[in-house]
Amino acid sequence: METLDTPPPTAADEAAAPRPRRDGAAATPDPHGPSARAFALPALAATALAACGGGSGDGAASGTSGAGSDTAADPTAGSITPAQAARFLQQAQFSSTEAEIAAVQAKGYARWLDEQMSATSHTSGWDWLVAHGYQQVSIRFNSGYADHMMWNQLIAAGDAVRKRVALAWSEIMVVSTSGIDGYWPSFAMAAYWDLLNRHAFGNYRELLEAVTLNPAMGAYLNTLGNKKANDAGRVPDENYAREVMQLFTIGLHELNADGTLSGGSARETYGPEDVSSLACVFTGYTLDSANREHESNPEPLRRPMKLDPTLHAGDAVTVLGQGIPAGDGAARLQRALDILFNHANVGPFIGRQLIQRLVTSHPSAAYVGRVAAAFNDNGAGVRGDLRAVTKAVLLDPEARQDPAQNGSAWGKLREPMIRFVQWARTFGATSSDGEWILWDLSDPSTSLGQSPLRSPSVFNFFRPGYVPPGTALAERKQPAPEFQITNENSVAGYLNFMQNTIAWGAWGSSTSKIWVESYTREMALVADSAALVDRVNLLLAAGRLSAATVATIRGAIDTINPNSDWARKQRVWSAIMLTMACPEYLVQQ
Repeated sequence: METLDTPPPTAADEAAAPRPRRDGAAATPDPHGPSARAFALPALAATALAACGGGSGDGAASGTSGAGSDTAADPTAGSITPAQAARFLQQAQFSSTEAEIAAVQAKGYARWLDEQMSATSHTSGWDWLVAHGYQQVSIRFNSGYADHMMWNQLIAAGDAVRKRVALAWSEIMVVSTSGIDGYWPSFAMAAYWDLLNRHAFGNYRELLEAVTLNPAMGAYLNTLGNKKANDAGRVPDENYAREVMQLFTIGLHELNADGTLSGGSARETYGPEDVSSLACVFTGYTLDSANREHESNPEPLRRPMKLDPTLHAGDAVTVLGQGIPAGDGAARLQRALDILFNHANVGPFIGRQLIQRLVTSHPSAAYVGRVAAAFNDNGAGVRGDLRAVTKAVLLDPEARQDPAQNGSAWGKLREPMIRFVQWARTFGATSSDGEWILWDLSDPSTSLGQSPLRSPSVFNFFRPGYVPPGTALAERKQPAPEFQITNENSVAGYLNFMQNTIAWGAWGSSTSKIWVESYTREMALVADSAALVDRVNLLLAAGRLSAATVATIRGAIDTINPNSDWARKQRVWSAIMLTMACPEYLVQQ
C-alpha cells in the first residue's frame, strides 16, 4: 500500500511516538479506564452471563423495493407494534429509542425512511477534525484522530440512517485507517468517510467514480502514483484493477439476476488479461497538490486525484470483452467505469452485500432478486439509484415479516462495534469532555475486536461468504460472515469491555471517556424487575428475548436488594449487560 506521499525522515520519529492530543501533549490510550471499579454481577447473574456468552453456531443466518411507494399515505402507519418498529430501526440504523419507535409507528416504515434519507447531514468528519484542532502541522502524521472522528460520527450524529448505510459501504469498498500512512492520514480517512456519506443515497455510478479518484483509496490500493510501463520493466500496478472488479462491482463468478450462480456453476467473471488491461486505465493519477501543498495543508486529500497524461498508459485495451479506445486518460476512465457499472452482476452482487450488512446473512434468492431489480431500475428507468436500493433492502417483505416465518437460522450476528454504538445511542452516551477521545478498539482480548474504518485488509473484517466451520451452518453451507471475527477470545473481550463500559464508560485516556452519566429512565423502573427487563428487551433486542431468558435475567436482578444507590445502579447495569450477552440479542433477527 502506498503512503499519502512520502514524509521526510523526521516524520518516522513523530509517527512512532505516543499519540499526541490535539494540543500536542501525549495521550496514551486507556481502553479500560478504572477497571478496578468494575461492578460485580451477583452469583446468579454471573451464571446467566456465562450461559449467554456462548450461543450455538446455528443462530445466525440468511429475504418490493418500495422505490415508488406513496409514503404520504403509508399503509403501515398506525399498524406497527413497538417491537416491530424497534426491529426495523435496528436494521435501518443503530438503535431504537422510545421516540424513534413512536415515530415509525405513526408514520409507517416507508415514510419514516424517506424522511431520514432526506435528513440534514451531521457535521462532516473533515469539519469535525478542523473544529477540534487536528489540522495542526505538528500532528499531521497521526492517524488516531480518525478514530475520535468516527466515534463522534457514529454515536452523536442525528442522521443515523445515513451513517449506518455509509458504514455498510465502508465494509464493501474498504479503505482502512490502519493501512494509510504519510501526511494527514486522519484527514484522508475523514474525506473518504464523508464521500461515503455524501453518496450513500445517490447513484452507484457516481459513488464508484468518487471512490476510484479518492486519494485515500488511491493510497490504499495503489492507484495514487500508479505509472505506465517503461523500458526498465516497470508495469502498471494491478491492485485496484483487481479489487474494483472482485469486491466493488462484479465479483468472481457470473450471477443470475437473483444472485445464484449462472448456469449452476462457478464461471469466472474476469481473467488475468482483464486485470492487466484495466490496470492500464488506472495509471497517471497523482494528488491534486501544487507545490507540495499537502505537506502543510490537508485540503488536497479531499480533492479527486488528478491525471498526469505523461504517466498514463494510453493504448487501446479490452476489458470484459469491451473495448476502451486509446487516447485521453479521463475519457478512458469513464469508459472503464461504465463497463463495470453496467455489468449484469452488479445489482445482485452489491445488493446481497447490503442485505447482509443491514438485515440478514443469508437472504433468499428472491430477496436478492428484488433488491437487484431495484438497482437495475428504480421505477423511473434509472440504474444504480442507491436510495431505491436501500429502501428495497429495508422494506422487502422478507425483512419486514415476522422473523419466525423465516426460520430460526434467519438473521445476522450483530457486529461488535454496532453493539457498542447501539448501547451508546440507546442510553444517550456522551463524551465527558466533548473531545470523543476513544481509540482503535480492534484488540479482541481487551475490547471489541473491531473498530470502524479499521479493517485488517481490503477484504473487510470478514468475508461475505464466510461459513463457520464445524457448525450446523457449515452442514448447510450457510454463510454467517460476522462469525469470522468471533472466537473464545473475542467473546470474553467483548463481555469484559461492555461490563466496564456500561458502568463506567469507555475510556480514551485517564480523563476522557464516552459514558452514560445517568440511566434516568431505567433507574425509575429499578424496583420493578419485570418492567426494567421489558424496557431493555424492547430497546436493545426488539423484544426478541424468550420468556426463559427474560425469567433468567429477572431472577438474577432480583437477587440484588435495591436498598442503596449502588445496588439500584447494579440492577440497571446487570439488566443491560445480561441482555447484551445473550444469543437472542447477539443474533439480530
